[in-house]
Amino acid sequence: MDELDSAIVRLLQTDARQSNRELARQLGIAPSTCLERVRSLTRRGVIRGYHADIDPAALNRGVQAMVSVQVRPLSRAVINAFKSSAAEMPEVLSVFVLAGGDDFLLHVAVQDLDHLHAFLLDKLSKRKEIVGFRTSVVFQQVQKAVPTRLPPPGDT
Repeated sequence: MDELDSAIVRLLQTDARQSNRELARQLGIAPSTCLERVRSLTRRGVIRGYHADIDPAALNRGVQAMVSVQVRPLSRAVINAFKSSAAEMPEVLSVFVLAGGDDFLLHVAVQDLDHLHAFLLDKLSKRKEIVGFRTSVVFQQVQKAVPTRLPPPGDT
């Protein structure tokens, strides 16, 4: 990615709904050049999609938690099966596969603490491959709206 690609990504992260013409105007380039750059970023997988940022509470998901999960036996088949299964659970927003003491981190959002408790008991504790889990309730979240490109290794 060059500086122009980085500028396009930064502007789209700030407002992905702006038109190609507006994006090109802000960058000082021709709309055709801008469109080709955006298409190239999409083809290369830099831009993976455009999303609306929705408040979970508006979707009746007032309680969020991070659930660390350990599974056994540790095998590709068990990890892939659990990853797919967890991603299909309506309560789960994100599934992270980890290295270290925990094998997975699930970002969960539910209606209330009773539903979180039911999710843990009825959906996780009954799974035979899960040997343990820990839950941390999320009180607040601050998310970086526009992550920037870090310098390559060795450039400090």
